[in-house]
Amino acid sequence: MDINTGVDTGRALGGSIMEKVTAGRDQLGFFAPEFAAFNDDVLFGQVWSRTEELSARDRSMITITALIATGSFDQLKFHMAKGKANGITKDEIVEIITQLAFYSGWPKAWSAFSVAKEIYGEEE
Repeated sequence: MDINTGVDTGRALGGSIMEKVTAGRDQLGFFAPEFAAFNDDVLFGQVWSRTEELSARDRSMITITALIATGSFDQLKFHMAKGKANGITKDEIVEIITQLAFYSGWPKAWSAFSVAKEIYGEEE
């Protein structure tokens, strides 16, 4: 398990490796156990696994967009890294943030670019 993200990459499901997110329990389990269970079991366990309806890549794009639009930057780093792992390229994240700048605000775009630079570095 990655202690920074709460992702356990060792859970096998149907012969493939699945990520089991435990961040809710790791960070809020004692304080808000029901919320933590919803986060880990429902949101990441049931909703994110519905890949026939939306691919993980598309879910990442939607989630990243929603987080930037609402200014939820505490969660953005985790989801942007997840988006990169799900196939969102540096060029695509730059376009997403640029598009959002005009709809969600320039300061939010600047903040999102700071996170993107950290996740994507100086990739070509």
